[in-house]
Amino acid sequence: MSLNRRQFTKQSAAAGAALALTGAVGALATAPQALAAEDHDLGAGQDQGQDQERGRGHRLGYGELIADPQGLLALPEGFTYRVITHSGVTRLESGEFTPSNHDGTATFDGPRGTTYLVNNHELKGPRSKWAHPVPLTEGLVYDPAASGGCTVVEVHRDGTVAEWVGIAGTSTNCAGGRTPWGTWLTCEETEDLAGKNGMTKDHGYVFEVDPHDRRANRDPKPIKAFGRYAHEAVVIDPKRGHAYLTEDASGPNGLFFRWVPPQGFEHGRGRLATLADDAGRLQAPKCYDSAGQFVDDLSRAPRIGTVYGVDWVDVPDRDARTTPVRKQFADTDITRARKLEGMWWADGGAYIVSSYARDESPGTPHDGQVWFYDPKRRTLTLKVLLGVNPAPEQDGAFDGPDNITVSPYGGLVIAEDGEGVQHLFGATESGRTYPIARNDLNDSEFTGVVFSPDGDTLFANIQDPGIMVAITGPWRRQPRR
Repeated sequence: MSLNRRQFTKQSAAAGAALALTGAVGALATAPQALAAEDHDLGAGQDQGQDQERGRGHRLGYGELIADPQGLLALPEGFTYRVITHSGVTRLESGEFTPSNHDGTATFDGPRGTTYLVNNHELKGPRSKWAHPVPLTEGLVYDPAASGGCTVVEVHRDGTVAEWVGIAGTSTNCAGGRTPWGTWLTCEETEDLAGKNGMTKDHGYVFEVDPHDRRANRDPKPIKAFGRYAHEAVVIDPKRGHAYLTEDASGPNGLFFRWVPPQGFEHGRGRLATLADDAGRLQAPKCYDSAGQFVDDLSRAPRIGTVYGVDWVDVPDRDARTTPVRKQFADTDITRARKLEGMWWADGGAYIVSSYARDESPGTPHDGQVWFYDPKRRTLTLKVLLGVNPAPEQDGAFDGPDNITVSPYGGLVIAEDGEGVQHLFGATESGRTYPIARNDLNDSEFTGVVFSPDGDTLFANIQDPGIMVAITGPWRRQPRR
C-alpha cells in the first residue's frame, strides 16, 4: 500500500533522523582522495561475508585508466573496445553516412544471436545545420524539416554491423527508454512548435520505435498522451503500467512526470500510438520531507539517504499550446529539479538523474544526484550525490551525470556530461564511485551507456562527432558498500 503524506510523516518521525525508509544510507564519494579513503580494510563489526570478499581481492572498480594509444578511449588494464558506428565514417544499409550526435541507446536480443541497438541522434533544428542528419527514409518521416531521429544497429556474432533508420524527421532525440515489451521510446528534448526553427510540425513528443519490425515504424505518430515538453528519458513500470518521464529544462527548472494509463488500457507493441491525445493522467510530483514540510526543489537534499514522500498533481494542459507545462504550476505547487536527465527501471522502481545544481539553484550545490523512486512506498531516496567538482579539467573526479544504466555486476554505470574531462563511471549501492572509461578524443559527453542482453559488453557513445563503442573485459561483481 502506498504511503500518503500523513503516513509518511508519522513513519519517518518514528524512524528518526536517519530517514532510512528504503535502502541503505550511503557515503559521499566525489574525488580521488575520497575514493581512496573509502578503500580501507574492514574494521571490527563489519560483515564477515564482505571481509571474505575483500580477502579474495574483491575491490571497488577495475583500477586506473590507461591512456589509449589511438587517442579515443582510456580503459582499465585487461579491457578493450571496438568502434561499432562512427558518424561520417560508417554507412547505413542505404549508403548514407551514420548520422551524428549519438545519444540514448538500448539493446535488444536479435535473431540468430545478433544484438540490436536503437540509437538516438540528438540533432536540433533544420537539416541544413548538420553535415550528417538522419536520412529521410520513405515512410519513416514525421517532419521532413527536422534533422533528428534514431537508427537501429545490428551487431552480428562475427563482428559485422548493419545499420538502418528507425525514425526520421524528429528533433533533439535525447535519452529515451526501453519498454518491457521490447521496443524503444525516443524522446524529443525540445518545445518547438510548427514555424519555429524551420519546423513544419509541432515537436516535443515521444515516439515508439520497434527494432524488430521495420514495417511497424511506418507513418510515425507522436504519443501526445505523454505530454509535449523538453523530454529527456522515460521508463515504464511493468507491474502498474505507469510511465515515468523526465524533463531537461530551466527557467524554471523542469519536472519529473508520471503518466497513469486509462482504466482498461493494456500495454504492448504499437498500443501507445492508439491512445487519445488526452488519455490517462499526466502528473507532476509534490515532495515533502520527514517532518511533512514541502520541498520545492530536489537540490534541497543534504546527504545520501535523504527520503522524500511524493504526492502527484495533475498537469492542466499537457500539450502546452500557450504555456510550457513546467510554467503551468506555481513553485509552491510542485517539486522541481535542475537538469533531470537519464532514467533506468530496476529493483522495482526508477533510478533518476539530476545532472547538477550550482549557485543558480535553490538548494545545496552539487554536481550530480541519482534518486530512486519507489512506486509502492511513493518515495524518492537519494542514492548518489556528487559534490561540486573544483577542478573539472583534471582527471579523477566526476560531475554532470546524464545517461544511466543498472549494471548486472552491481550498482550503476553512469555517462558523464560535465565540465572538462569526461568519463563513464560506476556507483555502488552506497554511493561510492569509480572510473570505467575516459574520453581521450575530446571533451564531448558520453551517452547511451547500456549493457548487452548477456551482460558481456558495455556499449556507450561519444556524442560528438558520434561514435558508438563496445567495451569488453574482466567484468566482476562490485561490492555493495
